[in-house]
Amino acid sequence: MKTRIDSSKGLDLAKDGHASVKRLAVIGAGKLGEGLLSGVLGSQLVPVSRVVATVAHQPRADYIAEKYGIKAGTNNREAVLGADLVLICLKPQQVKGFLQEVRKDLRKDALLISAAASVTNEFIERELPFPVRVVRAMPNTPCLIRHGMIALARGRHATDADLKMANRVFSSMGRTVTVDEKHMDAITGLSASGPAYVYTIIESLAEAGVKLGLPRELSTELSAQTLLGASALVLQSGEHPAKLKDMVTTPAGCTIDGLLELEEGGLRVTLIKAVVRAAERAKQLVDNQNK
Repeated sequence: MKTRIDSSKGLDLAKDGHASVKRLAVIGAGKLGEGLLSGVLGSQLVPVSRVVATVAHQPRADYIAEKYGIKAGTNNREAVLGADLVLICLKPQQVKGFLQEVRKDLRKDALLISAAASVTNEFIERELPFPVRVVRAMPNTPCLIRHGMIALARGRHATDADLKMANRVFSSMGRTVTVDEKHMDAITGLSASGPAYVYTIIESLAEAGVKLGLPRELSTELSAQTLLGASALVLQSGEHPAKLKDMVTTPAGCTIDGLLELEEGGLRVTLIKAVVRAAERAKQLVDNQNK
């Protein structure tokens, strides 16, 4: 696809009106970073020849380079040179050091997409000496198999085109939503921490199956597929979960007895409290990061 190039504005404009990437730097190609890298390359959003990644240790860099056919190393300053798109996949406590390290090497028209948990757009904007275009992303671990949930929030200087680019990057890894950044703590408590709650539910259902005599492997498969199918039905049907629950709950049937046990055990309230508690912790981390 031929592109119309305007080097003064960072990302090129392709014939279809979408921005294209001249050079992508993935900073922090750990588990999440590698997942994003795999998704971007798999979607053919950026040619392999235009991608560079960094990690903390050279053996990991060699592994990434060999597996994906890209340039990989440990030098962040070299990685961001000339990059018009930078994906920050670092731990929260590493972001400030990274920004201070590369502030003189970053292109002033580069788009930064940060997947660092609890790091706000305002924090990144404050740490750089120019009006940086940044989009904050909150992905979850199912992104590793391209069934993730990713929330995106634009920074003060980010444009509509920047938000579209972030959606293109993350749509290869699952479902994306655009939100006001004020909702990010709640989203962290819900969809980012949520897989851990779901794994606990799957494990509990599987244990119940074992208690009833099912082989553990079969019981785990039944539990996981049940949650997968139920979730897909919510998304595809658009029906309220309560209505779908009622479809399963026949009068004087088995399900209502099970639901009564869940209510008596406080599952509903416990899950609500778990999300709220995780969201409160996310806010604490944000506040600490911004100090």
